[in-house]
Amino acid sequence: MSVESTVLDQIKTATDHGSLSDGAHANLTRWLTEPQYAEYVPSIEKLIIANDWETLDRLFWEVIPFGTGGRRGLMAEFGSATINPRTIAESAHGLATYLKSQGIADGRVVIAHDTRNRSREFARLTATTIAAHGMQVFLFVEYRSTPELSFAVRHLGCHAGVMITASHNPPSDNGFKAYWSTGGQVLPPHDKGIIDCVYEAGEIPTVDFDEAVSTGRISLIGEEIDTDYLSTVVGMSLSNARELPGLFSPLHGVGETVCYEVLQRAGFNGIEIYEPHRQPSGEFPNVADHFPNPERTVVFEPLIAHAKEHGQDVILASDPDADRLGVCVKGSDGEFVHLTGNQIGSLIADYIVRKRDAAGELTPQHFVVETLVTTPLIGEIAKSHGVRVIDDLLVGFKYIGQTIDAEGPDKFVFGAEESLGYLAGTYARDKDAGIAALYITECASELSGQTLLCRLDELYVEHGYFWEGQTSKVCEGAEGSRQIGQIMEAFRTAPPQELAGLPLASVRDFGTHEVRSLPANTKSADLPEPQGNLLFFETAPTEGITVRIAVRPSGTEPKIKFYMFARADVAGENQLMACKTSTTTTMDRVRESLMAWIDAAIA
Repeated sequence: MSVESTVLDQIKTATDHGSLSDGAHANLTRWLTEPQYAEYVPSIEKLIIANDWETLDRLFWEVIPFGTGGRRGLMAEFGSATINPRTIAESAHGLATYLKSQGIADGRVVIAHDTRNRSREFARLTATTIAAHGMQVFLFVEYRSTPELSFAVRHLGCHAGVMITASHNPPSDNGFKAYWSTGGQVLPPHDKGIIDCVYEAGEIPTVDFDEAVSTGRISLIGEEIDTDYLSTVVGMSLSNARELPGLFSPLHGVGETVCYEVLQRAGFNGIEIYEPHRQPSGEFPNVADHFPNPERTVVFEPLIAHAKEHGQDVILASDPDADRLGVCVKGSDGEFVHLTGNQIGSLIADYIVRKRDAAGELTPQHFVVETLVTTPLIGEIAKSHGVRVIDDLLVGFKYIGQTIDAEGPDKFVFGAEESLGYLAGTYARDKDAGIAALYITECASELSGQTLLCRLDELYVEHGYFWEGQTSKVCEGAEGSRQIGQIMEAFRTAPPQELAGLPLASVRDFGTHEVRSLPANTKSADLPEPQGNLLFFETAPTEGITVRIAVRPSGTEPKIKFYMFARADVAGENQLMACKTSTTTTMDRVRESLMAWIDAAIA
């Protein structure tokens, strides 16, 4: 009996005994028997001999998928479920192969990377793989932001782009984000076409990097694109107000090249950069838990201490690839409040439409775009200025980019998603922390004698109090994937009848394209596009409050997400605080009831 047959028998036995998932069995068999994976066989066999099935399952339980943010996950030296040289090369090869299938044999592709561990290595590997297909590659010499990559795709007239990043994930992760000629992330039918080519990858061609650069097959770019990109963003200023004592952190990522540089060029001399977070590093050494997500309040704790000591009023922080922006604001009591992505988006939307309306630049054809899980307050603000609202998009900024082109970029005003993603202008098709930083600081600078919190309260009094929150259930690995499927099936076929005493009245199912009445869970209407694995539950209005809950598996992390919304009537300014308190109490009970129902569903 050959060694290979013995190894395959061991894998089957481990699977039969439950030590290895079915997915890992299938993927390991492929890596051990197909010639393109030959270099990895000795390393895999060592783990098999050691009976390290836990590690093997982690490395092979799935073929790492393309989610809402591309291909993203744990880095390793090999394994179908991880980001490694093989899966990066497969991704680049799949993109180039698909471009050729579309008649683009001499395509132009631009590539950028952030400050993460191995990002530069993976960017060069992507470049040499695509160049080996005979395409012209433009590679940023140093780390750059995701929005600048989106800009560069359009600016250089490229057919596609690639960003090597895992956004706000921990140091262990990295990823591959593919962009189309629009500057937006790939969408149907191109996403499926690329994925099919990725999964069919066999032998992958390559070229020597230095030789490709010397012959011009890979062109190194940088400062010239920076100048055009930054000038474009700064040129979108809507105010001359520049007096604002503030603090900015790039969280060891690329944000200094975007947010801080935009603010400096715009004339915000009072914005200081936070030195402990300034050094680019994929380990994110001075960020809490080494987890550089500006949605996390704990990330801002040292920044708040610094701002209090130095008299700064606003704190900004971008994630490692600088496409998202978090904000903290000092209140009237001197304490800082961490704004949610929905609150930041509402303030920016209000600022843009107020300024542009006052300048006579808006018409009923102009539009604001947001995803289904973003606050309805943005829509209410836009409508109060006579601007159209498109708010039925699935989660993912790529759908906002698609809508910009479909509806006409010249009428686009603002796009937002709750996870700190914002865009204005026509220069890019992905979210940009740079333009968000410019507008939120201009807004704060113009509010003489007020804070951003004061303006937010004014919006609540005018439009009603909008409460938003989010929770999630982490489900890792093969078992976690099964649990996520089980939870979604339970919500779809036998949903809860009430949460914290609030009866659920209806559910919009974007997977089955129907609206169902509850508690009977019977179809009451058809639901048009878009399609996706998303459920939207809603209560009937009760005592001036309406509650909605969206349920969806994450496209980038091993979890199922729950987005919670409440809208409550506000009788007047003097009733706002009481309304906030009662709504928060209600939603805390709803959250507890929701998580208890989930635990029972998978017990």
